[in-house]
Amino acid sequence: MIAPHRRHALALSLLALACAVTTAQAAETADLLIRHAAVIDVSNGKTRANQTIAVKGARILAIVDDAKAKRFESARSIDAQGKYAIPALWDMHVHFGGGDKLIEENKNLLPLYVAHGIAAVRDAAGDLSPSVFAWREAINNGSLDGPTIFTSGPKLEGYKSIWPGDIEVGSHAEISKALDQLQGWKVDFVKITDNTLSPELFMDALKQAHARGLRVSAHVPFALTIDEVSAAGLSSIEHIEYAYKAGSPQEAQIGAMVRRGEIDSKEGWNRIQSSFDETTARAAYKRLARRGTAVTPTLNGSFVTTYLDRNDHRGDDYLKYIGPGLQATYAWRVERAAKDDAAAIERRHQRYERNAAILPLLQQSGVTVLAGTDAGFLNSFNYPGVGLHDEMQRFVESGLTPLQTLQAATINGARFLGQEKLHGTLAAGKAADILLLDADPLRDIGATRRIDTFVLRGEVHDREALDGMLEEVRKRVAAQKAE
Repeated sequence: MIAPHRRHALALSLLALACAVTTAQAAETADLLIRHAAVIDVSNGKTRANQTIAVKGARILAIVDDAKAKRFESARSIDAQGKYAIPALWDMHVHFGGGDKLIEENKNLLPLYVAHGIAAVRDAAGDLSPSVFAWREAINNGSLDGPTIFTSGPKLEGYKSIWPGDIEVGSHAEISKALDQLQGWKVDFVKITDNTLSPELFMDALKQAHARGLRVSAHVPFALTIDEVSAAGLSSIEHIEYAYKAGSPQEAQIGAMVRRGEIDSKEGWNRIQSSFDETTARAAYKRLARRGTAVTPTLNGSFVTTYLDRNDHRGDDYLKYIGPGLQATYAWRVERAAKDDAAAIERRHQRYERNAAILPLLQQSGVTVLAGTDAGFLNSFNYPGVGLHDEMQRFVESGLTPLQTLQAATINGARFLGQEKLHGTLAAGKAADILLLDADPLRDIGATRRIDTFVLRGEVHDREALDGMLEEVRKRVAAQKAE
């Protein structure tokens, strides 16, 4: 017979064993645990300290308080004590181009985006669309490393456009055929620009694309008002200057004068600027917000060329990552800026400052602002990768809060492209695209540059790995220069 005190001890032991077995059975298996992180919710700006992010495959399994992390077991964990977790960044306006001889130089840009915490890019047209389509597919199926690519394919333009790689159209039927082509290539949106495309054909293209359910981004012809293109279904205005135009109460009249040839577009812009009215602008921007027309400001590209008189960028260390052929495409903007005299330089400065000043008006009016760089061929010293962090700095300098800027570079892009169910915020079930930062970006947007670790599609890239990507690109570029 077992003594009573021994029976009690045995019962306790059996109970403890049963609990241990139950706990082990209940434990969820994760591929990665990020422990002790401060997780930032970019939708509301709240930070939750002492969080564990459990990752399974390419998805976030759960985000829980550290005290509850015992429910998970994982062979790999990251101690994120003192780190801030945010969703990976999206660059909503990039370009790949420069001709077939520069295919490899453009492909070299893909690691630059990853090395700077960018999980997705929106390619807004160039002349390498077949390559971009191939890269998009290869990245999606895991055979190529790089950011997820959303692309417009070739953009729509009129005959004899100055831009390379366009589909040139001159009739309703040609627009329809072009849209058939683009849909056959499964483009993610349509891009229309205003170099030689008539206002009538621009509106025809916009309406046809909208009727097919396609998102449309554009440079807006001067002769058309921002209101009428927004009402016709324009999804996003590329470059803030076009949105500036809506702030003039004389926009329609000035546009009509340009259309009739009574004044040129340069004089038209002068008149727009001299008649700009904040009350008019706010009302116009509220209408854009109601219709869902977004704006991609691309401030940094303009900033660089505007202030070439202060910094010619020829000594930029980042040039070691940009191939010689791509660097050569920078020359035309540099040479054009070099022709400006002191008065023209001052006008250039004023124009940038006026354009940047409307960014808070757009935000306050409820317009969706998308962070995009315009980086790529032709756009001088506006660098793929680091350029998005520069763009975010321009946003804060122009009056947006760090939170609003983070939203523009994360959740807004995902929503615009219909990807918000998987991307843009950190939550259970969403993509495991996670940045761990050494400092709080809600206090200083410059903290987005201080990347400790980038988890992309569930794969961990620590600081050493990210630096290794940069070094590999540097070596490739050095070899290209030596050829």
